[in-house]
Amino acid sequence: MQYDFDQIIDRRNSCCFKYDALKMLYGREDLVSLWVADMDFAVAPGIKEALQTRLDHGVFGYNFRLDDYYHTIISWIQRRYGWQAEQDWIINTPGVVPALNLAVLTLTRPDDKILIQPPVYRPFFNVITDHKRSLITNPLKLENGVYQLDREDFERKIRQASLFILCNPHNPVGRVWQREELEFMAELCKRYDVPIMSDEIHCDLVYPEHEFCSMGSLKEYQDLVIVSFSPAKSFNLAGLGASVTIIPNPRLRKAVNDLNQYMHLFTGNAFGIEALKTAYNIGDDWLDALISYLDGNRQYLAEYIAAELPELSMIYPEGTFLAWINFAKLGMDDNALFDFLTNKARVALDPGRKYGVDGSGFSRLNFACPRSILEEAMDRLHKAIKENFR
Repeated sequence: MQYDFDQIIDRRNSCCFKYDALKMLYGREDLVSLWVADMDFAVAPGIKEALQTRLDHGVFGYNFRLDDYYHTIISWIQRRYGWQAEQDWIINTPGVVPALNLAVLTLTRPDDKILIQPPVYRPFFNVITDHKRSLITNPLKLENGVYQLDREDFERKIRQASLFILCNPHNPVGRVWQREELEFMAELCKRYDVPIMSDEIHCDLVYPEHEFCSMGSLKEYQDLVIVSFSPAKSFNLAGLGASVTIIPNPRLRKAVNDLNQYMHLFTGNAFGIEALKTAYNIGDDWLDALISYLDGNRQYLAEYIAAELPELSMIYPEGTFLAWINFAKLGMDDNALFDFLTNKARVALDPGRKYGVDGSGFSRLNFACPRSILEEAMDRLHKAIKENFR
């Protein structure tokens, strides 16, 4: 089946964070919006039809997930990623970030140290500091255009930690961690008895030359691991509040799920439940077509920057729909860069400094949009750099 990813959909005035919050966050509305990580594509037709059927039912009371919901999740991860989960390992959370908070609150205490790998998604910092835990970092090393794990530093830091939060695939740098890298980290976590909270929300969005390996698939280390993922990114369902958290270890699972139950975070959204089931049951063909389209955008962006914007460099992502772009050669500090991109280039990118000090000089660009929107953004950026730096 053919899908039209080139269709332009006007998302303004739809209570859309990506567009309707531009004035609040960037000070103006006339921007090409490529900042927050959702997509400008319509959902798969089968999901839209399933949601219409659910809407036509007309009753939206409290939810209870039936066995077919869990069987769908188990089948998806086995079919796509080759690992087997049990139904009683699954708990229902409204999002991956709420799951991160649950893990921090239940598995650590105030002042405990938690390890993350910047530059990394801003909520990783927030779930630590907001809950009065101590942040320790294992910064990734940029070597020949690829971010690598600093193994010696990881071993020094992990022995101090009470929890390790992993991002795989990594946001914003786009690394898809290889099995050997995951085994290295997991072995040290096992040695020092450190649980692993693995955010795998971008797991479905991996390009053909790479292969995703879930931390949950490493059987020797499953007792340490909490895996959280969602169709939010891959099927553009972020507004429906549906995610999955898998915890094989019954002790860890009870701790996390008790708080999840006390706070009534498990009930879910009727449309989110239906959308998740449909995505994971019949969404393979649409997802494969999406990845092919995103791969084309990834290649276009890399080629354009190399040919037309030599002042910039782009980290070529192995997964996600996010490009991590280095603007350091323009010689601006982070505030000046934000002002230049917003008011001269008129593009809304996500400032790199949000991802920690290691993100200074960078911006994150979301290329999950019709190609014509991406081309407009590149034309604006090219013109602004030409007028101001050449």
